[in-house]
Amino acid sequence: MLIISTLGIILFLITTIVMCLASLLSKKDYADREKSTPFECGFDPKSSARLPFSLRFFLIAVIFLIFDVEIALLLPLILLLNFTPAFWWFYVTLIFLVILLIGLYHEWTQGALNWAE
Repeated sequence: MLIISTLGIILFLITTIVMCLASLLSKKDYADREKSTPFECGFDPKSSARLPFSLRFFLIAVIFLIFDVEIALLLPLILLLNFTPAFWWFYVTLIFLVILLIGLYHEWTQGALNWAE
């Protein structure tokens, strides 16, 4: 027990010394305040929060998230191939993919996937 507490104290002292040396030796320049300000997606955090936002960008992001989740739902189907009959696996996978393709076709015909207009 004495060895564990001694090693714990030594480890604590070493980490404390390294942290103190790093903070003393680090070069901080007060003239470079732009790098220390928060950066969020290119928006200036000090300006008005009511700036116009591109709804087209938001729509593309939502479509991406939907298809990303659907791909994540398709991946486990590969593992189920060994545990289910091939006919049922093919049937379920085909129905899922047809639903995805119908949704993609609908978004395409509505013009949701056209970025530049």
